[in-house]
Amino acid sequence: MALGKGLGSILEEVGLAYDSEINSLDETQEVYIDAQEIAVEHITPNPYQPRKHFDENAIEELSQSIKRHGLLQPIVVIKKDEDHYILVSGERRLRAHKLAELDKIKAIIADVNLDDLRLRELALVENIQRENLNAMELARSYQELIEQHSIRHEDLADIVHKSRSHITNTLRLLKLDEYVQSKLLDESISQGHAKILVGIDEDKQKSIANTIIGQKLSVRETENLVKAHKNREKSPKISKSNSILEEYKNELYNCLEFKHKIKKNSLEISFQDTHEIEKFLSILKKV
Repeated sequence: MALGKGLGSILEEVGLAYDSEINSLDETQEVYIDAQEIAVEHITPNPYQPRKHFDENAIEELSQSIKRHGLLQPIVVIKKDEDHYILVSGERRLRAHKLAELDKIKAIIADVNLDDLRLRELALVENIQRENLNAMELARSYQELIEQHSIRHEDLADIVHKSRSHITNTLRLLKLDEYVQSKLLDESISQGHAKILVGIDEDKQKSIANTIIGQKLSVRETENLVKAHKNREKSPKISKSNSILEEYKNELYNCLEFKHKIKKNSLEISFQDTHEIEKFLSILKKV
């Protein structure tokens, strides 16, 4: 089955589950009336969750908020067996509950059947559409969907409702050195910083990434730093060429009796008459 067909209906069912709960909400209350209480220990995170980085401070703040005010928005799960569930949406809320050492959590049970492939797709697309992923996680998610379904960038753009240029530019981040990818993943550097580093020598990527972090460089400052690096890469070739010309300059003046000029990588000889031309040709024949 092609990506986006069966999966679209699944996402719609999850959305309807939310809508039905919202519509049943009494305006005088701050909780969902029909949300079920499920044991936290019976919920398994989606094994295909593409999001790897979670801000621990944000989880701690959410945990404290849940302790004070309760959970205002239920998580969404699907039933695995009689007493066990797989998380579809709300991993931050589930982690916060565990941190708060709460035994139960409000949950909406989406009535859908998912195999491993659809569960993987749902985790990817659900995160993409909710914009919960950072740039590096997003790039890896895009690549996984493209490889799984052998689709073009244009096809994926239609499925996730993004522009083709957004898809292509995000995928370019996968060309970064792994160290730089890790810094983008833990948000030590921004996507704006990372884009500038694509295409640079890997060792230099690491060096510049560390400079960005250590000196807290802006994107504009990083652009200037990379531009200076590229200019330095070009300059040795010019200086080397000039040094060779300078090295042979005196010898040329000593052995070449004709009027001449040295221009970068070329030698220009001027002849006053045919006699000098004939003399020059005779010298060449002896070489």
